[in-house]
Amino acid sequence: MSVVASAHNLREPSKLVVACLDGRRLKGYVFNFSPLRERFRLFPEANSPPEAGIDVELADLKALFFVKDFAGNPQYTEHYDANGGRGRKLEVTFKDGEKIIGTTEAWNTQKSGFFLFPADAMTNNLRIFVVNRNVAQVRLL
Repeated sequence: MSVVASAHNLREPSKLVVACLDGRRLKGYVFNFSPLRERFRLFPEANSPPEAGIDVELADLKALFFVKDFAGNPQYTEHYDANGGRGRKLEVTFKDGEKIIGTTEAWNTQKSGFFLFPADAMTNNLRIFVVNRNVAQVRLL
């Protein structure tokens, strides 16, 4: 007996908190995020059927936060380790004033965005995809 599985079921989904330009935060799971595509599909549950997902456009976002869990720890204060991480250390300021600090090996303003790894390994974020078009300033640290 052969088992046929879709690509949707072959990979573990990533937990994702999506920061929209309008201030909304969407939470869900993503199987197929690629910075080379203009959109991705966000699912409400890790085992949702394909038709349960919604299409999300990168142009409508400021960043995608790949997280350990959806709740996080609101009491936790992030700490910046000046010696931690690999790659360039950056402070990213979004057009709404929010700032994040981390490291990257692939910052290129000509691309749709780049992955930023948190400066604090204890934060809830595993990695962050920053959408370049919605960034006000990037400062090298």
